[in-house]
Amino acid sequence: MAGLRPVQIWVPDTRRPDFAEECRRQCRLAAQADMADTDMQRFMDEALADMDGWTE
Repeated sequence: MAGLRPVQIWVPDTRRPDFAEECRRQCRLAAQADMADTDMQRFMDEALADMDGWTE
């Protein structure tokens, strides 16, 4: 196809034995960071409140 070129993207190997545990570890870290950032939580809450009726 003219104008297109292939792109290779490297992603984590989901077949590794420790993949699921590493996902859990990173999720815990992200959740802890989110809980500690009250400004971000307030921002997200305000953004969600602003979405009411956006499809109407």
